[in-house]
Parts: sequence; structure tokens; C-alpha cells
Amino acid sequence: MMGCKQASQLASQGLDTKLSIRDRFALKFHLFLCKYCSRFSQQLRTLSVAFSKIGQSIEDDNNITLPTETKNRIAKSLDSEV
Repeated sequence: MMGCKQASQLASQGLDTKLSIRDRFALKFHLFLCKYCSRFSQQLRTLSVAFSKIGQSIEDDNNITLPTETKNRIAKSLDSEV
């Protein structure tokens, strides 16, 4: 049987990647039995949706601008990584 630590890791990982059928089944079974992990998983999904909406609203807001110095610093940092 899966423990809470592994279940919380899979719940988090499942937000970013598709879990294997075996992992999905094991996680669902654990969440069915464990109210704490079920609550944690729901909170993760809620936070993920909230952050996604916040990020989208920031991207769509034309009133938010960066100072030229900041833009240059970011561009320089990105160029040095490539």
C-alpha cells in the first residue's frame, strides 16, 4: 500500500505530467482511503488553477510594464544562459 509521502509526491507530480495507469490507480485508491491526502490533493489542484489564472491575468494586463533597465538585465541573463 502507498504511504502518504508517496501519495503527496504523486499528487504534485500529476499536476505537471501524466502519471502511469498504475500510479494513477494507486493514488486514487490512497486518496479514497486517506482524507488528509485527499484534502491535500484538492488544495494542490486549487492552487494550481489559481496560480494559472493569476499568471494569465498578469500576462494580459497591458498596464504592467518593466523599467528598461530591468528588461535589459533579464535579456542579458537569458543571453548568457544560451
